[in-house]
Amino acid sequence: MVTAARPVGVRAADTAARAVDAVKVYGSGEAAVRALDGVTVDFDRAKYTAIMGPSGSGKSTLLHCMAGLDRLTSGQVFIGEVDLASLHEKALTRLRRDKIGFVFQAYNLVPTLTALENITLPMDIAGRDPDRAWLDTVIDTIGIRDRLGHVPSQLSGGQQQRVAAGRALSSRPEIVFADEPTGNLDSKSGAELLEFLQRAVREFGQTIVMVTHDPVAAGYADRVVFLADGRIVDAMEAPTAERVLDRMKTLGG
Repeated sequence: MVTAARPVGVRAADTAARAVDAVKVYGSGEAAVRALDGVTVDFDRAKYTAIMGPSGSGKSTLLHCMAGLDRLTSGQVFIGEVDLASLHEKALTRLRRDKIGFVFQAYNLVPTLTALENITLPMDIAGRDPDRAWLDTVIDTIGIRDRLGHVPSQLSGGQQQRVAAGRALSSRPEIVFADEPTGNLDSKSGAELLEFLQRAVREFGQTIVMVTHDPVAAGYADRVVFLADGRIVDAMEAPTAERVLDRMKTLGG
């Protein structure tokens, strides 16, 4: 079995998240679907990792389980040193709020809130004041300062997705997960978002794990992990769109 992790017993302080022998089964009996089949993978701090694979390979399932949005059937997921399976629902909700950012393909903005209110929502829910300097940095980086008073319906798709990315980063989480974040964007807006995520890693030390089907998007990452049939089948350092496309062709994706 191919893994994308350090040898067993080797722990590193620079590991932001990891899965160990992760298994996720949906349904039961003959109708059971094994979406993850023993995945072991590390995601390093201050790195940008893309997860790729054919449709149905388990990449979004892995992302959702890593982010604590879904629970494994067996195996373990760690955020830092915390085993998510050890947490009851309230503690898991608190960890997701405080340690994890998530960017959805469908934006998931609150339609009645302004762009600024959507960005600060995680901290408002937690009853915490934002770090104003960091918030200003995020706002300037996503380039929507002149649109902060607008509600989502007054923003373009690219602007909405940048607000969603800003929300994920606003509390400076330990790790940001992004599920096909450019899937609903045109090529220009998609490139702007990918450059923003890349800058968040290189300039601000953020950790980002992104599911994508797009080799060009994966080319922005430091590393690509490839899944097929619920298993890790390869990993690539310093990817380029061309190398990723060639590898995906062999996976049927």
